[in-house]
Amino acid sequence: MAVSGRKISDFKGSVSIGSAEDFTHSCVPCLSDDQHVEAHGFCVDCQEYLCKNCLHCHKKTKASKHHQLLDIDKVDKHAKIGQTSDVCTEKCTTHKNEVIKFFCPKHEELGCTECMIIKHRTCDLDYIPDTCTGIGDSKEYKETMDTLANKLKEADDISKKVIERNQEIHVWHDEVIRDITKFRKEINDHLDALQEKIEEEAAKRKSSDDQEVNAVLDVCATLTSNIKKIQSSLNQHKTAKQSGDLFIAIKRAKLSLHSEEVKQAENILGKKISPRFECNKALKNIISVESFGQLIEHSTSVASAFKMLTSSTKLLHAPKRNILLFHKEDINIKTDTDSQPCSIFGCVLLSSDKLVLTDYNNRKLKVVNTSTLAKAVVDEKSLVSNPFDVAVLPENQVAVTVPGKGEILIVTTAGQLAISRSIKVQGQCRGITYHHDHLYVVCTNPRCILILDTKGNVKSTLSLEDKTGFVKPCYIELSQDGQLLYISNDVSGIMGSITLQGEIYAKYNGVRTPRGLLKLDDGSLLVCSFRNKSIFRLKANFKQSQQIGNGFLNNPMSICCSPDKRELYVGGDECDQLKVFSVQ
Repeated sequence: MAVSGRKISDFKGSVSIGSAEDFTHSCVPCLSDDQHVEAHGFCVDCQEYLCKNCLHCHKKTKASKHHQLLDIDKVDKHAKIGQTSDVCTEKCTTHKNEVIKFFCPKHEELGCTECMIIKHRTCDLDYIPDTCTGIGDSKEYKETMDTLANKLKEADDISKKVIERNQEIHVWHDEVIRDITKFRKEINDHLDALQEKIEEEAAKRKSSDDQEVNAVLDVCATLTSNIKKIQSSLNQHKTAKQSGDLFIAIKRAKLSLHSEEVKQAENILGKKISPRFECNKALKNIISVESFGQLIEHSTSVASAFKMLTSSTKLLHAPKRNILLFHKEDINIKTDTDSQPCSIFGCVLLSSDKLVLTDYNNRKLKVVNTSTLAKAVVDEKSLVSNPFDVAVLPENQVAVTVPGKGEILIVTTAGQLAISRSIKVQGQCRGITYHHDHLYVVCTNPRCILILDTKGNVKSTLSLEDKTGFVKPCYIELSQDGQLLYISNDVSGIMGSITLQGEIYAKYNGVRTPRGLLKLDDGSLLVCSFRNKSIFRLKANFKQSQQIGNGFLNNPMSICCSPDKRELYVGGDECDQLKVFSVQ
């Protein structure tokens, strides 16, 4: 028979509200339904505390209406003279008509006689009526009550944290929406200003063209008037049979026919071709952008974690003065299974203390741990063909170019290195970089730049076949604003910057056999000079470079940095040591 009591909704707000800590005794029948209801009476026969509702039902139920019931204030007095009952009354959940009387310490299971015969025939059992005497004063009871109290406190603490987290989520959401709206307004305001500017230019052009056209109309009107006057004069002289005056008028008329005013007016009209509007290509490319921004995970609190909608690449800070490189150490990257000298064509920073390298000669990917004293290769993955360059992707992945196979491998780095999928491309893919869900890849045969999404869909192809000096494009980097592509050409020695529309923006040939590239936060580039065995810093305007490192280098091919540690890592061709430089 169901016994009514407090509803679950009465206990909202805190887990501890309505617990046994809030009053002296709880109703025992209600506790079986996980409800803590204050007891108002006590049944001597059942040895149970009862709430108002359970007291009322106890008096009406046939099996208990003759039981001795006491008010709560008389229970203590009765407890002194009453006897504790060791009789078990709780029914077995498996055998509904049987009472639980046994406990198996080995399997920590309660059960009735039937349960014990079936499942615990060979076990040493505790007969509850014999072992329960004094259980209310036992250490086990106290420990259990203490544990339950601690669990209630833990649940209450978690509940409070959940409420705080919920508030943080709402604050975060409001901040994100505000930042999105602000960013959109800035875009709208800027576009409105650009539109107003070109509309003013069009209005000025219209006014100028109107003036010239009106001037031509005035010339035509004057010519028409003069011609009509000459025609009238000739007719008058002929009618009056004034041959002398007619002769003179005819000669004057013929002289006026040689006037160039009509042709001049016609030429003016022919030259005045109204210009058409051509949209800015950079703005037009915005239409192809697939994301308004992105939410960046941070380890800070929820309320402040997502204030930035777009990520800015973490770059090495470049001082205004010259960069100074100091050789710090060498890391041995050769492993026991390497059959050739190491050739590190690509290197990237995977985390603050891990690097991923492409070993071209040994056809391997290698992971180097830089945090331990014994810095070394901690993982490697053999490939079927020679890997060239590598770029870091989200979700613990890297993209690796394999020119010989014409494919880009997507490799997971969580745990051991594993190839998750490959992307087939046309041409021999070499240098690669990643930015905002897109891969930028430079290829030979044919010479081009491919822009793909991470699923392998080609969004754009920029041909380099007709670009002078781009004989063998090697490595690629993207400018910090995402508007220019930097290309190194190891045969011609040309460093080039190219727009996203495929137009050459600038060239520089002051670095011999440029290979790996690294952009700095001021827009300048660090370039590996293979022939000079050194590192050059190329200014953002591509007009000047400066040699900043030439010691301890052996055929430098690839370069990456750790902004936190202010370290540069340089990999070389046929060099078993990864060079580490501190930056000042």
